[in-house]
Amino acid sequence: MGWNSLGLTHDFMTRYVRPGDLCIDATAGKGRDTALLARLTGPTGRVIALDIQPQALEATRRLAEEAGVSPWVETRLLDHARIGEAAAPGSVGCIVFNLGWLPGGDHAVHTQRETTLRALNQSLDLLRPGGVLSLCIYYGKENGYGERDAVLSWLEGLDDRQYNVLVLTFPNRKNDPPIPVFLLKEG
Repeated sequence: MGWNSLGLTHDFMTRYVRPGDLCIDATAGKGRDTALLARLTGPTGRVIALDIQPQALEATRRLAEEAGVSPWVETRLLDHARIGEAAAPGSVGCIVFNLGWLPGGDHAVHTQRETTLRALNQSLDLLRPGGVLSLCIYYGKENGYGERDAVLSWLEGLDDRQYNVLVLTFPNRKNDPPIPVFLLKEG
């Protein structure tokens, strides 16, 4: 495991995702989270990858094919704010978000505070008891600090009898280091 946001996130998913799970990658990006989720769920599971950018979904499909997991990966051109349309309430084992912009993509296209908060609220309904949510907050530059602050405030407001939330920081890293967040829905 690398001591960076990607390594921590992948370690978290490896600990909680099981064969046969339904998982959602709410911001597919380059497809690395989708491919890992698909390896973890295996052919008895299913992974739905969402993104608003066709090139992100194409990269995700390509990576899933290369990894040999494409038969149980579904890609959808869908804003994460409409994640509630992707699955039935209480049916999802893991949901993954990477906030910010597509690596190597147009920085003018990035997640937004309002749509992210809608997506997170819907995600809580989608998670099954014992389900997990992994969220990596990339902030600064074009998308500023508003989304980061809104998400952290939203997390603080969650009922601690229903959700366990862990927020990690890298206090000695410069230049707006990502913030990994892990949520467990009590069961």
